[in-house]
Amino acid sequence: MNRSAADPLDSLPLLPPLRAIGYVRNEVREGAVRWEEVISQIELAPELGPALEGLEEFSHIVVLFAFHRREEPPLLQVRPERRADMPLVGVLATRSPRRPNPIGMAVVALLRREGTVLHVRGLDALDGSPVLDIKPYLPRGDQAEAPRLPAWLLHLWGSLDEEQNDG
Repeated sequence: MNRSAADPLDSLPLLPPLRAIGYVRNEVREGAVRWEEVISQIELAPELGPALEGLEEFSHIVVLFAFHRREEPPLLQVRPERRADMPLVGVLATRSPRRPNPIGMAVVALLRREGTVLHVRGLDALDGSPVLDIKPYLPRGDQAEAPRLPAWLLHLWGSLDEEQNDG
C-alpha cells in the first residue's frame, strides 16, 4: 500500500511481510454477490498438509485473507455497503475492504477437505485472493454472549432482508 507524506499511519511500525499459505478459487471475479451461497475452494500449499490434520472434524473455520484486488485507497470513514441511507462511520466499525490493512476475515462452513484443498461455503473473497491463515471456529471462545450492535447495522440487515425477499 502506498502511503502519502500526510498519512497518519506513517509513525506506526511496519510488520514483517506476510506469506500467503494458499489461494481462494471460485467463480467470483468482481462485484457484489450473495456470499453466503458461494462455494469456494481454498487451495493450500502442498507442504501444509500436516498442518491441516484434524481440521475436517470442525464444521466451521475462520479464514483470514488479503483483499488483493483493492484498487481504491483506504479510508478512515465509509458508508456501510456504500449506501446513501447509511451513516458515515469509522472503517474499523465495518467490514469494508477499504481498511488501513487490506485483510479480510470470514467464518465459513467447512464442507469437506481433500488433501490440501478445503471446500467451503460463505467465503466473501474474490477468486485468487491470497489466504493468510486458517483457524478452527470455536463457539466457546469465538461466540460473544448478547453482543451489542449499532442501530444502523440492524437497519441495514432489515433492508437487505427485504430486498432479498422482494427480489
